[in-house]
Amino acid sequence: MNACRPLQALWTLRVSLASLTGLSALLLSPLPQPCPEDVVYFVNDSLQQVTFSSSVGVVVPCPAAGSPSAALRWYLATGDDIYDVPHIRHVHANGTLQLYPFSPSAFNSFIHDNDYFCTAENAAGKIRSPNIRVKAVFREPYTVRVEDQRSMRGSVAVFKCLIPSSVQEYVSVVSWEKDTVAIVPGKKG
Repeated sequence: MNACRPLQALWTLRVSLASLTGLSALLLSPLPQPCPEDVVYFVNDSLQQVTFSSSVGVVVPCPAAGSPSAALRWYLATGDDIYDVPHIRHVHANGTLQLYPFSPSAFNSFIHDNDYFCTAENAAGKIRSPNIRVKAVFREPYTVRVEDQRSMRGSVAVFKCLIPSSVQEYVSVVSWEKDTVAIVPGKKG
């Protein structure tokens, strides 16, 4: 029985099956109320995306906690419960979601490229994290190249760096070089 109750307790009505058949039995019991110190809260509600290398795996803590300790659970964004998949996905007792390293042939978009959320629940209530996008990327060799351009001497030429689409989201151009010498904007030569 929860010791924390407001002065005016809320009561639930429990009617036994016997009372429905003519015998009167009425049981009143107070609803359990959270203590003033009971809380459930977000530790980090800004976590929106986790991108990880398939060769390393990832550990994603549930961004919530509580006092008394909150029960932490993970779900797919569809609301489906998360279940353990041996050597692929595991939810630890402390509420941490772990995706293990995997080979490209073991990629499963349902697990490795999906939206997840977690909930925290205790006597103070239940909260739900925002959706967290979990996405695996593969380490693969790639080559960037400069798109061929033609220009007349003295005219302006615009060069474009071609990055393979499989890595475009994770690669950005930080400098240009000609024969290992950095090209600085506005400098002729």
